[in-house]
Amino acid sequence: MRDIRVATVQFQHEPGNKSYNLDRVRHFVREAAQSAVEIIAFPEMCLTGYWHVRKLTREAFESLGEAVPDGPSSQELLRLSRERNMTIGAGLIERGDDGRFYNAYLVAMPDGKWAVHRKLHAFESTFISSGDRYTVFDTPHGCRVGVLICYDNNIIENARATALLGAEILLAPHQTGGCNSLSPRAMKPVDPAIWARRAEDPTACEAELCGPKGRGWLMRWLPSRAHDNGMFLVFSNGIGIDDDEIRTGNAMVLDPYGEIIAETRAAGDAMVVADLDASVLPTSSGRRWLRARRPELYESLTRRTGQEQDTRTVRFGESPPPP
Repeated sequence: MRDIRVATVQFQHEPGNKSYNLDRVRHFVREAAQSAVEIIAFPEMCLTGYWHVRKLTREAFESLGEAVPDGPSSQELLRLSRERNMTIGAGLIERGDDGRFYNAYLVAMPDGKWAVHRKLHAFESTFISSGDRYTVFDTPHGCRVGVLICYDNNIIENARATALLGAEILLAPHQTGGCNSLSPRAMKPVDPAIWARRAEDPTACEAELCGPKGRGWLMRWLPSRAHDNGMFLVFSNGIGIDDDEIRTGNAMVLDPYGEIIAETRAAGDAMVVADLDASVLPTSSGRRWLRARRPELYESLTRRTGQEQDTRTVRFGESPPPP
């Protein structure tokens, strides 16, 4: 890997309004190009909207799905990528060749190549299927990139598997913060009254977004995904109202030691730019730990324990729908 400049974005999408959401992508791509950014990451399902999809009828939901890479959103991302000589990642609903729908993340590259990751632990709608493979690929920028979408990053094995496939940079698009978690000491909803007064009382709003409902929760675990596996991590997220929840933003870039290189605490659409110093990779703790692995001891990681559950069951405490 060589040194590379990246950017990550947080923005408040409009549910179902692909035209508006693509305009926001174009806006930030133009802004990033002025700073000579080579890779930019946008949030999970930012082109289609996110949390509202769980309430849609099947017909309404399917109307949001697009083929990858032949659908209009994918084609526009590929066009922008060529035009700006920039790799662009953004989330959407993919209509697969198998007739299923996926929470997907398209990465468009300026040489015309592309990669798509299907969320491994999908729960947003009963109409969404989970993916079944990791996504790691070479880019024309001289670096190897992996993608894990939101909940995928919570499962530590996913980050390790991505690193073992050679990822030097992990794109981690999210729609998180302000979630009503079942865990009593995990995330809780952001106070809508505090969000509504963010202009009048920005200090209170920052405390709400950056406390245990948002950034504070991320800091319990997100840096370890970078540190333990020796990867740069590019975290993008939604911000603001997302149906009946409020996302907390905190877009950031972390180095392979889990240290934050750049971040934003803005209570609105924002972008951060960071320069990745490739020289820190080889001797980072995670890279050295990877070389100290003893795979012959890890057979238990691949055996079912009988405690495994569908992600929807874990997330919401409900039984999965019948097949």
